[in-house]
Amino acid sequence: MQNYILDACALIAFYAEEKGADIVSELLGKAEQKEISLCINAVNLIEVYYDRIRAEGNDKADTIIRGVYDTFPVSIIESNTPAIVREAARLKAQGRMSFADTILVATARCINATIVTCDHVELEHVEKKENLPFVWIRPQF
Repeated sequence: MQNYILDACALIAFYAEEKGADIVSELLGKAEQKEISLCINAVNLIEVYYDRIRAEGNDKADTIIRGVYDTFPVSIIESNTPAIVREAARLKAQGRMSFADTILVATARCINATIVTCDHVELEHVEKKENLPFVWIRPQF
C-alpha cells in the first residue's frame, strides 16, 4: 500500500476550500477505502491548528482538530523517532527549510511516503535534491 503524508498546507487547503482541496478530498476518500495510507506528523498538524485558530477562532479550530483525530482516515505520527530526529537535523543543517518542513520531509523519508503539498517555495528544491515523490495539489504561481 502506498503511503502519503500531508503537509499542513494541504490540509489547510482542504478546510479552507482552496484550490487543490479536491485532490486532498480524493486522497481522503482513497484512505477511507483503504486503497492508500494517509498520515500527518503532529508537528504539521500544529500548523493546521494555529492557522485555523487565526482564520476561524478557537472553537472551530478545536472542532477541526478533534475531527482529524477522531474521524479522519489519517494516522497522526505523534512521536518523532530517532530516525526522524536525525533526518530532520540533517535537513535543517542545510539551512533551507522551516523546522516544520524538515519534520515533514524527514517523516516522509523514514516511512517511505509521498509528500502531499502546495508549498513550492519551501519544498520544490527538496523534490529534486532528496529524490522524494510529491503530489503537488496546485501549480506553482
